[in-house]
Amino acid sequence: MDRIFSLRGAAILVTFATQSSFASLASAQPPPPPVAPTAPPPPPAAPAPPPPSYVPPSTGSTLPVTGTTGANGRPTNTTTSRPDAPGAPRNTRPANAPATPDKDQKEQPPIPQSNMMAAVAGGITADQVGTRAAQTSWQAKAAVATADAAHGRSEASYVNYFPRIGLTARYTRLSDFTPPSIGSGSIVATTQPPNTLNPTPTVAADFSFPIVLNNYLLQATIQVPISDLFLKINESYRSALRQEDAARLDVITARAKSFSDGKSAYFTWLRSRGSADVAEQTLTVAKAHLTDSQNQFNVGNASKADVLRAQTQVASAELGVERAKNGVIIAERQVRIATHAAADEKLEPGESIDSPVKPPPTDFNGLLNEAFSNRPEIKSIDKNAESTRHLVKSQEYAAIPALSAFGDATEGNPNSRRFPATQQWFGTWQVGAQLTWSPNDILIAQGNAADAKGRLATYEAQRETTRDNVELEVTQGYHAVLEADVSVGTTTRQLESAEEGYRVARELYNAGRGTGTTLIDAEVALAQARFEHLNARVDARLARIRLDHALGRDVNVK
Repeated sequence: MDRIFSLRGAAILVTFATQSSFASLASAQPPPPPVAPTAPPPPPAAPAPPPPSYVPPSTGSTLPVTGTTGANGRPTNTTTSRPDAPGAPRNTRPANAPATPDKDQKEQPPIPQSNMMAAVAGGITADQVGTRAAQTSWQAKAAVATADAAHGRSEASYVNYFPRIGLTARYTRLSDFTPPSIGSGSIVATTQPPNTLNPTPTVAADFSFPIVLNNYLLQATIQVPISDLFLKINESYRSALRQEDAARLDVITARAKSFSDGKSAYFTWLRSRGSADVAEQTLTVAKAHLTDSQNQFNVGNASKADVLRAQTQVASAELGVERAKNGVIIAERQVRIATHAAADEKLEPGESIDSPVKPPPTDFNGLLNEAFSNRPEIKSIDKNAESTRHLVKSQEYAAIPALSAFGDATEGNPNSRRFPATQQWFGTWQVGAQLTWSPNDILIAQGNAADAKGRLATYEAQRETTRDNVELEVTQGYHAVLEADVSVGTTTRQLESAEEGYRVARELYNAGRGTGTTLIDAEVALAQARFEHLNARVDARLARIRLDHALGRDVNVK
């Protein structure tokens, strides 16, 4: 026997040990009672055929047990193996008989169904999350501030159409000094009217000019840019208007993006909650497997390795549950950040992924045309390009001489136009026209126009780039919807097959006709099918959100 063990290995040893055991048992039995010669022995019964689903067990699971020695001091051929392996120790029950749970062991509860994704009355929906995200988005608020600034610039540009009016109020204190005298002597003067011949009386008057130390001035001026009204000012104002339109479209872009991101965050949150459900279900399945393995081990139908492997599956499933819970917390925080919800506000889903989705579109070319006509990004670039075209014309008009009209009214004490100066108020006015031009204006206008033309070329290139990106985005979104719908159908069938496969594998295992490895494979396939089915249903909604955003269908969000 020892020689056989050393030459042929454990498998031959097991077979030999089994045969020796049978021989020993036969020799130890008492001889059968004598049979009457007139009674022929009954024919031997035909052996019962094995079950149709019986699979011959592998002999590679046999493990030697140390600590038992024979008469020669060598280890005996006692082995421990799976109950379905040759040489396994006999039990009081057949090897393939199903294991019965302990008396104090309760029957395993059914696998819990998903409840974290169920819609709650009064809960928040995807559209509500998207709307709140659009209303509270900091990016949208920054775009609103930029649009308000553009509106202010357009208003300032419009004021240039009005005549420029200036008002001046001034007080001046002059230093005192003794004015010089003009020559020597005096001037003869009379109080008689002018042109009186030989007037009498006559007096000698002092010839000097008085000095007015306190000077007061009130003045109003007006200037009308005649040529610029129809050239430079007009083009500048139209340029400012187009910039304001572009800024308003940027606000729509920011809100639509926030709306789309908010809805995506909602369904990502549902995905995390569904993943937590699947993780809990996987843990329940692993615990059921552990219970089954312990029951099988207790009756000798499973090895200790099967129990340890089941315990490993339970530990792994517990880690998966913890990770899924953390994912739920993070995803919910993303929803709170998107909607800027208060910390004490309770968030519960008011919409589930079981609700029907709208059918996929069929006209791809129609989708492209819809996207090109709706997307605010393209419209914004077009408005910026149009604004730059007007700016180019405005800079070119700056090289032309400017014609303007002016006028002013002055009330002075003393009035500088009145001679000699006297300490009294006196009003005057004047009107006129002027033509101004500087050679430097040509060089400056050419440089500014070249700068504006460069920006115009940039906007035109950006428009074509944006159109290409929109076309690619629509293409990806369109096919993502089609793929997601197919994935929902295939994962549904996959889940049904995995559930049935797990049920059959577990029943075979509990009946002693299956292995723990087969059951673990069925459990892994079931968990994977559940996750893939969950992802497929969520992806079907996320794909439609992205497609709607690519088509510009979310631009009407307020």
